[in-house]
Amino acid sequence: MGALVGLGVGLGLLLIWSAFALPRKPRVADPDRGRLERLLTSAGLTSVSVTGFVVLSVSLAVVATVLVQAASRTLPVAVAFGLMGAYLPTAVVRGRARRRLREFAEVWPEAVDNLASAVRAGMSLPDALSALGARGPEPLRAAFRQFGLDYQVTGRFGESLDRLKERLADPVGDRVVEGLRIAREVGGGQLGRLLRNLSGYLRDEARTRSEMEARQAWTVNGARLAVAAPWLILLVMSFQGEVIRRFATPGGVLVLVVGASVCAAAYWLMMRIGRLPTERRILA
Repeated sequence: MGALVGLGVGLGLLLIWSAFALPRKPRVADPDRGRLERLLTSAGLTSVSVTGFVVLSVSLAVVATVLVQAASRTLPVAVAFGLMGAYLPTAVVRGRARRRLREFAEVWPEAVDNLASAVRAGMSLPDALSALGARGPEPLRAAFRQFGLDYQVTGRFGESLDRLKERLADPVGDRVVEGLRIAREVGGGQLGRLLRNLSGYLRDEARTRSEMEARQAWTVNGARLAVAAPWLILLVMSFQGEVIRRFATPGGVLVLVVGASVCAAAYWLMMRIGRLPTERRILA
């Protein structure tokens, strides 16, 4: 019996020593992978892996390059359109993320009003949040339905809120969730007033931002049209063999490089000038 106790003590000491003494390989975070994950999450594409997204981008680049090369017989032009094909999934996902955030901003006041009504009717805060999965605004139902399942399984309100924030990936949602967390921890009878004030603030903010985006739309559309027009013309010229093969010369490659650089810089500058302030997820 004494030998068994000694063996157990020795094994425990060995495990403690190995936890502190053995060298560990530091985990290096990949910033590009982290950015792609955040982009996919903000677009609501949590089921899409970063690897699959990269494979899709590379595949589109190869397909675009092969098709344009077959039509034009000019490699520099094919490579230029291949790079555009590689960027296409990123542009689509970014557009989806912007639309999703805009849609969330429009429905958050209604969701907070529903919460205030449920709390005023005597429901607990977790039950009121779970009820949004059934009768809340349609864009938010899936996230709150999953919150209800998490809370039923774990019974931990804080952890369920953390998972809710990860699914929403929304700056406005972060503020709402953290406000509810504080109200839950502090307690008191001010929750209804807090929700009503928050609803009014979110509604005014959404109205103001909607007006600014409507005025900004012509700038964004003009910038996109100005950038796309030269490349559409180049694509049409790809079917004219004698003309397009001039871009295979050193001078033609220089024109392509300079043109692509000017288009990218002009588009970035135009979008920078007309960009509205973007709220960051400081509470994530």
